[in-house]
Amino acid sequence: MKGATLYAVLISTVLFVGLCMAGSNSMDAETETATEMDIVDTAVAAGSFNTLVTAVEAAGLVDTLKGEGPFTVFAPTDEAFAKIPEDQIQALLANKTQLTEVLTYHVVAGSVMSSDLENGMMVETLQGGDLSINTTDGVMVNDAKVVQADIVCTNGVIHSIDTVLMP
Repeated sequence: MKGATLYAVLISTVLFVGLCMAGSNSMDAETETATEMDIVDTAVAAGSFNTLVTAVEAAGLVDTLKGEGPFTVFAPTDEAFAKIPEDQIQALLANKTQLTEVLTYHVVAGSVMSSDLENGMMVETLQGGDLSINTTDGVMVNDAKVVQADIVCTNGVIHSIDTVLMP
């Protein structure tokens, strides 16, 4: 009887360890799937960049941000866009040239992780202007606070910010 009990405990342990390992593998698969999306698809999937995605579509920049890259995007959240009066947002969306300038001011060539950012650093944007980095109390990009860093994508990285940057 003791042998049967020991055998049952051993089988239960093997099954439990096997299930835990299978669960671990599925977690790894989910993580891999999340990082297998480009910048645009990642922004869409996040659900907090709806206004940004609408603006990228209106400016005709979807193909660029789905391109090879790598790119670093300082991505304003929907809450960041909500700080701007609605009539100004609509005017910006209607002016493709100005919209493109504003959006490309949020993009840097290369994949810049938060650990690469240094206090006082200036980074050149695709628009041609510079962004000032301050790491004294968290990470600030000009007047915008990075609220979520290092969202890795297949063609770069997204850093979520709380304010729309204006060139």
